[in-house]
Amino acid sequence: MAIEKITMPQLGESVTEGTITKWMIAVGDRVNQYDPLAEVMTDKVTAEIPSLFTGIITDLGSEDHTYAVGEVICSIETEAAGDAAAVHPVSVKAEGEPAPQMEDGEQTAGKSRYSPAVLKLSQEHDIDLKAVKGTGAGGRITRKDVQRIIESGVIPQVTESAQEATVVQSEVQEPALAPAALPPMPVITGMGDIEIPVTGVRKAIASNMVRSKSEIPHAWMMIEADVTNLVKYRQEIKDEFKQKEGFNLTFFAFFVKAVAQALKEFPQLNSTWAGDKIIQRKEINISIAVASNEELFVPVIKNADEKSIKAIAREITELAAKARTGRLTVNDMQGGTFTINNTGTFGSIQSVGIINYPQAAILQVESIVKRPVVIDDMLAIRDMINLCLSLDHRILDGLICGKFLSRVKELLEKVSKEHTSVY
Repeated sequence: MAIEKITMPQLGESVTEGTITKWMIAVGDRVNQYDPLAEVMTDKVTAEIPSLFTGIITDLGSEDHTYAVGEVICSIETEAAGDAAAVHPVSVKAEGEPAPQMEDGEQTAGKSRYSPAVLKLSQEHDIDLKAVKGTGAGGRITRKDVQRIIESGVIPQVTESAQEATVVQSEVQEPALAPAALPPMPVITGMGDIEIPVTGVRKAIASNMVRSKSEIPHAWMMIEADVTNLVKYRQEIKDEFKQKEGFNLTFFAFFVKAVAQALKEFPQLNSTWAGDKIIQRKEINISIAVASNEELFVPVIKNADEKSIKAIAREITELAAKARTGRLTVNDMQGGTFTINNTGTFGSIQSVGIINYPQAAILQVESIVKRPVVIDDMLAIRDMINLCLSLDHRILDGLICGKFLSRVKELLEKVSKEHTSVY
């Protein structure tokens, strides 16, 4: 017999932590190798963690808790070869036995230990946690236990002893979003204010955005392009394309193709800062921002420079559908080298993007709007678009980025029925 530790895996590039949203097993359960143990959510993906061993679960971490990559989340008593029958479930503690030891050696006797989420929920509904039977590891009360009581309508009222509960943090401190010389100022809520806990994807997004802005010296530039011919061409073929292929031919597919081609000619923008060196990526893998309710995912179109506009349009449709239904895989999220954000979807005409760490740049593709433009000293109404680039000034400067944007503009303005095929 041996006790093996399962740690939080790295579920994508630049992912440093994950939140356990659901345990699929309990202490005392027998699991086989590769059986799913838990569902984990990061800023990039929701995935299942499989068991690396066959044996009996002896210890579980907490649900709705965020663990750093490499941090222990559960323990398994493994079986020796040919000795499966010798493994027994962990016995349930009888009344009067000593309280179980915590990893740091502290007993759970005395004041009860509840997570901040559990305590907050119980206080909002006047629930006496002393009267709640926990189903979590070691009999701990989880948020789902409290929610189940709320749904039942039978609410144990708060007593004086329940109000003495001590809120404790995880034994391993979660990484802070950013170093600070002073403690954060307390925020006072007023009547009618709604408190929304920062957990899961939103917490990871916040951490990554702070890291990007803290570590990367951002610079910004913009160029406008005349996409009148592109709009006309897409308008002419979109219905036939949808009927033939079964998915939409969006403007975004044309932009991704043009950017991928320009990155091939200006590989400096397809780079990563690595301290004492700059890594220029060979593969051109375009990350695209996809919003799902209040969550933001950045799946990747691999080798976009080698794909047709039709193939890119198909991948955009498939990745967006996966993101909105929670079916993105780790592979869908890995390997991005440059990000394009389709902010024009929301009517934006100018914006400053935060770089998708550790990439070198992000391009905001804004709304196509009709504007009066001077052509040959005459006014004409044209379909115009702003392309806004945020760049890592450690890697890039205005000269190379200006050339890159000019090339993207040139490629987009050349799109027409006569010169462009979507296949």
